[in-house]
Amino acid sequence: MFLNTRLINDVNEISNSEVVERIIKLNEGLCDFWVSAQGWAPIEAAELLSRSRLDWQVSLTYYLRNWIMCKYKDSDYASLILAWVNLGSIVEGTVRLALSVFYNDYMTDEGKVIIKGKIQDPDELRFDRLRSFCNGKLWEKSSNWDTWILHIQQRRNAIHAYKDRELGSFDEFYQDLRMYLMFLRHINGRLPYPDTIFEPREV
Repeated sequence: MFLNTRLINDVNEISNSEVVERIIKLNEGLCDFWVSAQGWAPIEAAELLSRSRLDWQVSLTYYLRNWIMCKYKDSDYASLILAWVNLGSIVEGTVRLALSVFYNDYMTDEGKVIIKGKIQDPDELRFDRLRSFCNGKLWEKSSNWDTWILHIQQRRNAIHAYKDRELGSFDEFYQDLRMYLMFLRHINGRLPYPDTIFEPREV
């Protein structure tokens, strides 16, 4: 499923605050539906989702408001680092959620991650392995999503602050918030729902 042009273009026409509120509403809807997906999701996927902390994902999403309520300088390194950590954690959580929904597909895939003879569940995978597995499955290899997620992962790694790393800027961060809204729409559009009335909405 591909995003239509209107949904892509409108991201550049709304304020940073509106972007964040739409992200919050979508993640609230994802949490509300998938945290209690018994009877809809296959039992193994439902069990994994029920123990996942989707409420933490929502809480981290609320925290995005902090980065648009104040004026930050790019030299406010602590705030910029923590903003990237905030966004990076949410991006990772979104990918984990989607892979958990498709748990049975993951378990039967030849590319599933096996360490010391044990299949790793989606909630156990390191972010780089998670991203590599999902490339070509949750998003097309021809898209830019894999490159963008790697970019977010690298920015988030700035939390290891002793080593010099590229931090980017708050302007870049705000643009990546818009990209995350598009990514969230993309993932939500791929998830199976029993009826469109259950599908999370952003407005």
